[in-house]
Amino acid sequence: MSVKRLTKADRPLSFGCFKPVGHVVVALPGDVQADAAVAALLADGFDAEDILQYSAAEEGAELDALLGRASSVGGFGYELPLMRLYRELARDGCAWLIVYAPDDAHATRVALIAGHHGARVAERYHRLVVEDLLH
Repeated sequence: MSVKRLTKADRPLSFGCFKPVGHVVVALPGDVQADAAVAALLADGFDAEDILQYSAAEEGAELDALLGRASSVGGFGYELPLMRLYRELARDGCAWLIVYAPDDAHATRVALIAGHHGARVAERYHRLVVEDLLH
């Protein structure tokens, strides 16, 4: 089964936890770094529709809403702790990218660009696991 690119209207969930399969979630220190990472991704061949960009305030509000509704079953996996980490990073002012990366080659390119721009987090979502691309 193939995955589709997300839009800002999409919030794929599993047991109430954010689960963007086929995408890499990136937290960057701020909007300047996020803008630079977007430019680098576009220069590297990603399409504009492959990249969703969120401010710290946008992502923080989304995470607060999701965490308020998340099922305790979500806590058995890694998604709920990640959402809590994401909320803390958003509170610290991190800007966010969610990048469509349907295969290893795309995910590797996202990770390299994210790391170059000071990413605090770069997590690739698979169906059953979440892969940390920075460590």
